[in-house]
Amino acid sequence: MSEATGIVGEFFDLKAETDADVLAMQVGDFYEFFDSDAELVADELDLKVSQKSSHGSSYPMAGVPVDELTPYLKALVERGYRVAVADQREAGDGHEREIARVVSPGTLLSTTDADARHLATIVDGDGYGLAFADVTTGQFHVTTAVDGDELLTTLYRFDPVEILPGPDVRNDDDLLSRLRDRTDAALTLHTAEAFAPGRARHRVREQFGEGAIESVGVEAEEAVRAAGAILRYVEDTGQGVLASMTRLQAHGNGDHVELDATTQRNLELTETMQGDGTGSLFATIDHTVTSAGGRLLKSWLQRPRRDRPELQRRQSAVAALAEAALARDRLREVLGDAYDLERLASKAASGSADARDLTAARETLSLLPTVREIVAETDRLADSTLGDVLDRADLDRARELRETLETALVEDPPGTVTQGGLIREGYDERLDELIERNEAIEEWLEALPKREKRRHGITHLSVDRNKTDGYYIQVGKSETDAVPDSYEQIKTLKNSERYTIDELEDKERELLRIEEQRHDLERRLFEEVREAVAAHAELLQDVGRALAAVDAFAGLATHAVRADWTRPELTDGDEIAIEAGRHPVVERTTEFVPNDVRMDRDRRFLVVTGPNMSGKSTYMRQTALITLLAQVGSFVPARQARIGLVDGIYTRVGALDELAQGRSTFMVEMQELSNILHSAGEDSLVILDEVGRGTATFDGISIAWAATEYLVNEVGAKTLFATHYHELTELGDQLDPVRNVHVAVDGDPDSDGEEVTFLRTVREGPADRSYGVHVADLAGVPEPVVERSRKVLDRLRNDEAIDVRGGGGGTTQAVFDLSSGQFRGEGGGSASADGGSAEDAIAEQFGEHADEVLAALSELDVDETAPVELLSKVQGWQDRLEGP
Repeated sequence: MSEATGIVGEFFDLKAETDADVLAMQVGDFYEFFDSDAELVADELDLKVSQKSSHGSSYPMAGVPVDELTPYLKALVERGYRVAVADQREAGDGHEREIARVVSPGTLLSTTDADARHLATIVDGDGYGLAFADVTTGQFHVTTAVDGDELLTTLYRFDPVEILPGPDVRNDDDLLSRLRDRTDAALTLHTAEAFAPGRARHRVREQFGEGAIESVGVEAEEAVRAAGAILRYVEDTGQGVLASMTRLQAHGNGDHVELDATTQRNLELTETMQGDGTGSLFATIDHTVTSAGGRLLKSWLQRPRRDRPELQRRQSAVAALAEAALARDRLREVLGDAYDLERLASKAASGSADARDLTAARETLSLLPTVREIVAETDRLADSTLGDVLDRADLDRARELRETLETALVEDPPGTVTQGGLIREGYDERLDELIERNEAIEEWLEALPKREKRRHGITHLSVDRNKTDGYYIQVGKSETDAVPDSYEQIKTLKNSERYTIDELEDKERELLRIEEQRHDLERRLFEEVREAVAAHAELLQDVGRALAAVDAFAGLATHAVRADWTRPELTDGDEIAIEAGRHPVVERTTEFVPNDVRMDRDRRFLVVTGPNMSGKSTYMRQTALITLLAQVGSFVPARQARIGLVDGIYTRVGALDELAQGRSTFMVEMQELSNILHSAGEDSLVILDEVGRGTATFDGISIAWAATEYLVNEVGAKTLFATHYHELTELGDQLDPVRNVHVAVDGDPDSDGEEVTFLRTVREGPADRSYGVHVADLAGVPEPVVERSRKVLDRLRNDEAIDVRGGGGGTTQAVFDLSSGQFRGEGGGSASADGGSAEDAIAEQFGEHADEVLAALSELDVDETAPVELLSKVQGWQDRLEGP
């Protein structure tokens, strides 16, 4: 234990009370860090380190001004540190310090990030219980997951910044490993007592009401324990935001479209496959002007609805705003001045809202009547559901709170409470009296120089104030002889003398008393106003959500108009009929070729064939995205669309990110296929891109064939299946719901000199051939490789012998048997031209690794191998054949 005393010793004592990573302890006008904490923050925040002596030892010390703690605190927390803050208060003749709060990634209030900032808890039992709280907005969700995959999907959707694993989860090394690999969240251990069932249930009921658990329909003990633990953690951190958590909501209660983590990633809803926000669906269609509106739109994309009446209400709002251009522009201009009321409610509840926060709330509340007026005055908007959206906020109570803030706070208050000047004149008689007395003294002080000059005939006389001398009268040295005996000298300067008089000292003492009384009273009055705002947290949240919804609708309408989108017809049937559909993101960056999609109960499985780079994947993804957008309530990129609501969208596209985690392409393929076959139902939409390509050709065909049969016969989901296995097109003749479509190509790739054009138009029927060699040419593979590929392909098609070229210019002939997947000697036997075996001849020509290279070549799918990967393989084979 440290032997430090004084300030440093107190720091160590407080640090021992908390499990936080860093302690910031207030010492006067600074928050100080000592010892290893000082070195850490200096390194992370580029602070200067000095030394502090205590009990004969020296300790590193760093500090930041009290008013500047927030940005430093935010920087530390966003790097994953938990920071304890110890505040100082007066105690007798000295000071006392105690830890006031602990700020963690999930309890950070001061953030400019527009995205939700979720804190999560996970409890293991009969399945998993999860709870999610966004302390910045008061949002609170509970749900359950049956297994680890569903758990990770839910976590992906909420994207928490901090996770509190329950006692059982902490002992599950495999799950903890997956949490670390699949999320960027900080993992925090919290007391096991917080997860106790009885106390957790009591805590939830105390927070949300006696019947809250039963009303949301999530009564699983694991979910209740997770909810109770998260409430306990937020309470223990001392952030004081529990008052803003007014609603318990169930997540995934059957009224939303299931989107697993793989699908959200493959469809690039909120970030691209490379992890960038730019280029995602959200970034493309987001025209909101408020952070709350953008946050709401993102949540809609991540949780599409299955409730057709609700979706039609959203469509009504978007349609009305799309048609009423002038009103839409006015609304967006008005909403551009809106503050994030959901987050302000949490700041007010925590006691961290300052005067500028409250004036921002005042101004935002004043926007509500204006927004309602614009809607009411515009016939098209008045006939839509926008009025219902705005009616969710109590206009009368909002007006009362706004009037309270207008009466209480000055127009443009200072940035901190300690500066004073916050409360408007007329709000409190006691304060008005103090201000009046203060102003009277200040007027007396302003008049004092003129009066003294006139009384004593002194020209160079002034009255001023500083921290050392207080108020003083300053007289130039040339006139000090005229100073009366009643002046008491207090300081001699080079060119002047400073004096005081009894009356000035009396006025100064009175002024200091008034200033102190005014400061204390103004602070108390401001805190009362802030508490009144906190008491209206639910109202602020209602207003904030209503304005956010209008903003989100206006943003969707803006994009619909600019991108020429149309309102889809929603049904409860099996049909997906899209005329001239487009990819919502790709169409913004290229001249896009629209395509139709037609699926129904009798045509529910489309086998999509065609060359690589021709647009198969884009065609399937746009179908999924159009369906998803329709179930957000948005317009869609198509000439017209009729969408039967789906209960889930499942995709199997790629696995590049998994390779870095040591899982093979084929293993990832099979795991994702397994999830789809277990999870999808007859009301789901499934997108499969090249299933089976991660293994040998015949294994891949077998798996793809069997998966198709299972999806058609057992699952019944609407499915688009892109494949390079042309054998699968035969299923269109064997299974009634299966149909073949292909991406058309103009030109014959086998004709010398003839250009081949990918038309990117989807037509009925299967593709007549593969265009892998032509794709290699387009991708820039060297001409000798392309030309050689054409000749090899011709011979393979005709079952002719292939001259295997060696590095020394010699050749050996072999024939590739398509039925066996093996090379054999020319003529079908095992003998070579000189009477030996073909294998011996090849080995003699190319060395001992020839068989291995030929085996690898036999398994290579040229059509499905990326150009760069193909070149790498060829280089590797050449190196092996040439030997050391």
